[in-house]
Amino acid sequence: MGQGQHILDAIGNTPLVQLRRIVPPGSARIVAKLESANPTGSMKDRLARTIVERAAAAGHLPPGGTVVEYTAGTTGISLALVASALGYKTHFAFSDAFSDEKRFAMLAYGAAITDVPSDNKKITKDLIQAMIAKAGQISQQPGHWWADQLNNTDGADGYAGLGDEIWQQTAGQVDALVHTVSTAHSLHGMSRALRQHNPMLPVYAVEPAESAVLSGQPPGSHKIEGIGLGFLPPLWHPEEVTEILTVSTDDAKAMARRLAREEAIFAGTSTGANIVAALRIAARLGPGKTVATLIVDSGLRYLSTDVFRSPA
Repeated sequence: MGQGQHILDAIGNTPLVQLRRIVPPGSARIVAKLESANPTGSMKDRLARTIVERAAAAGHLPPGGTVVEYTAGTTGISLALVASALGYKTHFAFSDAFSDEKRFAMLAYGAAITDVPSDNKKITKDLIQAMIAKAGQISQQPGHWWADQLNNTDGADGYAGLGDEIWQQTAGQVDALVHTVSTAHSLHGMSRALRQHNPMLPVYAVEPAESAVLSGQPPGSHKIEGIGLGFLPPLWHPEEVTEILTVSTDDAKAMARRLAREEAIFAGTSTGANIVAALRIAARLGPGKTVATLIVDSGLRYLSTDVFRSPA
């Protein structure tokens, strides 16, 4: 019997699915990468593998060392997977603003967690900045390496494969890319890879309507986990984006529920925001065109939240 693949080799090459029922007649087709098919159920596995392997190769992360990060949970789970697979430890700055499923998944992979309390579970600029500061403190310990995703220039490279896969799986038939922004790595990594094939490809960034800082509005609180930092990401390149779209928390949650019921795609609120925005662009482009976006992660991570508790 041949040697099996390493668990990290299961990252990437995810299916591309076409939305069948929620796209109205007269719109472009919408295709989405099913990133919940990655080992932890999230696109962040791609980022985590790239930045950890590069840090180790460069000598920044010593053998048996500890990976440190501030996280809303998704990146933490992915870093914990990669660290566990490669013999490293993890320590994360986390908060009660994010789902219990994310906490328990990080703990399952052996992570240590330091909590930064939120204001009534709201995601705000102050919370994110306090988590960043806490991660910085933790990383001062010997043998600890701070992934620092916001400032890590290897981050976007982790998502180049996504762009290449979209191009291959659509046979080059992609007319727009739509995706939410947190660190901006996934949007930029995908779009740069796709623009190697089509330099004129329109790219649409998506952010929470309640905290539309990319659009020049003041920061606010929202409940779309994993996006909308409340400040401009350090590695955000607005010149690479065609247009910025905003989606409200309520609309993102409602779309997450619709996706499960009408498309049998079980995903979280950032995916809901992606689809709301993708539908707008699909309506603009019309028949015969293709809009690409992401199913960012699995809805299993949000069962303890209110997203799937509403009947409508």
